[in-house]
Amino acid sequence: MGRAAVIVAAVAAAAACAAAGVVVGRRVRSRRKWGRVLRILKEFEEGCDTPVGRLKQVVDAVAVEMHAGLASEGGSKLRMLLTFVDNLPSGKEKGTYYALDLGGTYFRVMWVQLGGQRSSILAHDVERYPIPEHLLTSSSEDLFDFIASVFKQFVERDENGSERSLDKRRDLGFTFSFPVKQTSVSSGILMKWTKGFAIEDMVGKEVGEYLQEALMKKGLNVRVAALVNDTVGTLALGHYHDADTVAAVIFGTGTNACYLERTDAIIKCQGLLTTSGGMVVNMEWGNFWSSHLPRTTYDVELDADSPNPNDQVTSTCHNLDQFCC
Repeated sequence: MGRAAVIVAAVAAAAACAAAGVVVGRRVRSRRKWGRVLRILKEFEEGCDTPVGRLKQVVDAVAVEMHAGLASEGGSKLRMLLTFVDNLPSGKEKGTYYALDLGGTYFRVMWVQLGGQRSSILAHDVERYPIPEHLLTSSSEDLFDFIASVFKQFVERDENGSERSLDKRRDLGFTFSFPVKQTSVSSGILMKWTKGFAIEDMVGKEVGEYLQEALMKKGLNVRVAALVNDTVGTLALGHYHDADTVAAVIFGTGTNACYLERTDAIIKCQGLLTTSGGMVVNMEWGNFWSSHLPRTTYDVELDADSPNPNDQVTSTCHNLDQFCC
């Protein structure tokens, strides 16, 4: 009996030791994993460090590129594109307007009714639609047929018996958030695709004409009155609410900025005359790069796997920051 008790006690002790060993082993492995996590976070923190001195260097580099981009075409990492928008909303605008927004994962359609006084938005409606993935690499005809079809559905849903009926022609603003060389306030040539789009037959073509033709095919009585970048649209809205607003920045699928510049400072377009003496410049700063900007191994890998390696580097790094946050 005594021997049996000793054996049972020994077996129990061995089992307890085994269980303790498993728990300790798990804790050790867990601590090792946590240690690796902490090392990765430390590496990321050091790689993204931006002390004030470094930030000042980045600011100086941006200023140099801005001046170069205003002086000549192709002379800078910043394209500094002219928008032909020389007057921003005054707040006196009145009536109903439509807008389309294409520039990322979603496509948006909206209408807004303005009351004629600053910040007087009487009513508005916005709908957001996911862009079918196949359209990112399809044809320009397919893409704009989709845009026009969605817009027609939106209008038909809301126009029944309302003053938003398209019996009379309406003006439409088109926010197209890709690098475009503007030829007027309502027209421009697509320079390249970004944000995962790669519709080759549209590069070098006039964007406004594609949309206008697609709308006409759907029987819509709408005129494309403005073609703008999303930064310009943001600036216009900001200025509508506050006349002191002179710049806008976007942090979304990509990142970009625009601001109101004096026309006499735009050297590459000497002789350019505007009634206001100024023009909104689309910086396209997503393509900016400087050795002073932090860049981690994760940025490098993400850039290498992107559709356009070594292009739109700042936007690519910004997207990684969004992912990591």
